[in-house]
Amino acid sequence: MAREGKRIRSAREGIEPTKLYTIDEAIKLVKSKATAKFDETVEISMNLGVDPRHADQMVRGVCNLPNGSGRTVRVAVFARGAKADDAKAAGADIVGAEDLLEIVQGGKIEFDRCIATPDLMPLVGRLGKVLGPRGLMPNPKVGTVTMDVKGAVAAAKGGAVEFRVEKAGIVHAGIGKVSFDEQKLVENIKAFADAVSKAKPSGSKGTYIQRIAVTSTMGPGVKVEPASVLTA
Repeated sequence: MAREGKRIRSAREGIEPTKLYTIDEAIKLVKSKATAKFDETVEISMNLGVDPRHADQMVRGVCNLPNGSGRTVRVAVFARGAKADDAKAAGADIVGAEDLLEIVQGGKIEFDRCIATPDLMPLVGRLGKVLGPRGLMPNPKVGTVTMDVKGAVAAAKGGAVEFRVEKAGIVHAGIGKVSFDEQKLVENIKAFADAVSKAKPSGSKGTYIQRIAVTSTMGPGVKVEPASVLTA
């Protein structure tokens, strides 16, 4: 077993590994332990009582963080005509149809979010094997297949975070930067947890949200008392 380095041991000092902290306490700890030379991302992980191998236990959705994510999100939009103009006006980084298809098929994927109008989904469908594994395939369930491309681009640029449960039943996402005020991080976390809570699938039995932890990019994880995050 590899030995822990001095930095890791130091970062864990003052954090009780078995204690469940309130979200306010946890965020204070995360910010105090973020010592990297860059603005680290604050991340949340939620263990859910679901088995995503079953269709009726899949968890997927989108959350509009009230204080943004702190990320610069590059957005690509598949659209034509007036909708393409709307996308450009809203600040989309790449807009196109067949020409954008060729760019992506050529392996050039310089975007973090992909949006498409419904009429272009047959075209975008050809890119399933390219976009799917990267989590970039447009989907109406998370608002990325829509005629309101202006609104979708604005949401993506403004801090909309998509989430999807992994095989182990875990949902995780970046919800801000350590440079954010503590209260803004708490508000973002509560908004994200609320979105995940509302996405509870019909097949989930027993306790849905089982464990929550927060961390920064290079920092240690801090366990959180779920009741301090979830709204009544």
